[in-house]
Amino acid sequence: MSTPGTLTPPLHQTSSGWGPFAIAMQQDEALSVALKDGLLRVEEVLLEYTRSDHAYISEITSHLAQAGGKRTRPLLVLLAAQFGDAARAGVVEAAVVIELTHLATLYHDDVMDEAALRRGVASANQRWDNSLAILSGDFLFARASTLLSELGPDAVRIQAETFERLVSGQISESVGPKNGQNPVDHHLEVLAGKTGSLIATAARFGAMFAGCTAEQERILADFGELFGVAFQLSDDLLDIASESEQSGKTPGIDLREGVHTLPMLIALAMDGSADPETARLQDLLHTDLSTDDAAFDEALALLRAHPSMGQARDVVRGYAEKAKSVLEPLPEVPAKEALRAVCDVVISRTV
Repeated sequence: MSTPGTLTPPLHQTSSGWGPFAIAMQQDEALSVALKDGLLRVEEVLLEYTRSDHAYISEITSHLAQAGGKRTRPLLVLLAAQFGDAARAGVVEAAVVIELTHLATLYHDDVMDEAALRRGVASANQRWDNSLAILSGDFLFARASTLLSELGPDAVRIQAETFERLVSGQISESVGPKNGQNPVDHHLEVLAGKTGSLIATAARFGAMFAGCTAEQERILADFGELFGVAFQLSDDLLDIASESEQSGKTPGIDLREGVHTLPMLIALAMDGSADPETARLQDLLHTDLSTDDAAFDEALALLRAHPSMGQARDVVRGYAEKAKSVLEPLPEVPAKEALRAVCDVVISRTV
């Protein structure tokens, strides 16, 4: 495998660049040092595994890794490992496997969504083309599998099951609700599969490779899935509510492209007969907003002020509070308080 060479890992950024997990850096000095040291090692291995002997391949496949990102999933691996022996072999490598898998899905997602931006830079499909973006995602999946094979058959099985859930969630989103299924319930099931499953495995891998008990693995995996859904829901709310590109994507892109996230689904389920603003918003949500700037601006303004935003925030709060509650049986170590604090951040950033 090639070495990282002179590439500089993106950890020169401050902890504010790590999204909700920046709070974890502030809970305990020793924990902060451990997480930062762990992330530096993750970045070194990550850059190694996103590179190829072919310079052109390296340029594309390392594109998003070098753009940075919140590193939510590797940080969760490292935090979960704090409940055992975080210095054990396999913890850093497991974190890299999770991030490689996540990066690969981003390349594919951007093709499906025809996204122009990712992590504040041009998406791979925009900078190159769809075919190269898809193949780059495939390359990263292959690299994740290579590293995963060194972690043992149990890790391979867990990752395979996770990937099945992730892909099934993506397919379910594309197909839509089953006949008679509540669209909100369907949406939450999709998020549990396409987002929650990989974050659950991140927490599980951290516990697993740190030598935690099977019960601790289960608790942390349950936490990861609940937190993952809350995290994605809060990102979707930020996409609507933020005035800047704080989500790393163009604000309002889901609305613009007709992707109905939770507040939109809640609004669509309301009775608009007695509320002209709800009725108007529903009409706009059923139209093509991709090219009509005036209609898009109107829909965004109505949605930002609509009661469905408050109801969606309540759902985020419910998932985050439940994630905190499942942690109760775990020992009172700094990482536990950090995980609680991360859930509080996810709640507060959508208010």
